Amino acid sequence: MGKVTSVPHVERSNDRSGRSLPNSNAIEKKVNKKAGKREHHLWMKRDSAGSGQKALNLVRIVSELPNDKETIYGALDKWTAWETEFPLISAAKALQILRKRNQWLRLIIVAKWLLSKGQGLTMGTYDTLLLAFDMDQRVDEAESLWNRILLMHTRSVSKRLFSRMISLYDHHHMPDKIIEVFADMEELGVKPDEDTVRRVEHAFQKLGEEDKQKLVLKKYRSKWKYIHFKGERVRVRTDAWDG
Repeated sequence: MGKVTSVPHVERSNDRSGRSLPNSNAIEKKVNKKAGKREHHLWMKRDSAGSGQKALNLVRIVSELPNDKETIYGALDKWTAWETEFPLISAAKALQILRKRNQWLRLIIVAKWLLSKGQGLTMGTYDTLLLAFDMDQRVDEAESLWNRILLMHTRSVSKRLFSRMISLYDHHHMPDKIIEVFADMEELGVKPDEDTVRRVEHAFQKLGEEDKQKLVLKKYRSKWKYIHFKGERVRVRTDAWDG
């Protein structure tokens, strides 16, 4: 004999025509179950909105303080004092707000505080901090951070960070340093984007190494590029257009 599968019993009642109707208690349970899911979803939305408000509060706190590391660190410690979990999302949002407002000094202090707590050790945080060092003319500190990144994340350093560091050295007219970073990039097999290729090419040109400049262009320059011709975006071969 085949196996009999048990079916949960649902109480039913009959209407006037004799048709069987499910018990109202069963329907009520289904409705309550759906309502529970919806309530959880709304809770998640409220939590997300709360992190944004905390971020704005953090920005307000550090913006009103003097340019003193210890003072700001103390205020940041108070900001997290009553949190059961470290408010990392709020802190990350605060960094982005400070970045948009070009408040580089405050951004540097908050980011350093985050790292000192063992929090925010991500490529995004590193990228933001390197940019802030660049904008605040702190090349030495950028180099120190970069060396730490290479030491800790040798095989996982992103193209974005390599590009950021090369951009920083280009901004401060340091072609020899550009070549050093590019050498690490090649050794780790990270393919440069077009902006990075252009900066490396110019660095070799400034150093008088035209042969290496040509090799970089031959290896990495895109064969195609887009131009606007008679109001349309047209793809053309790079070498044909340059010729």
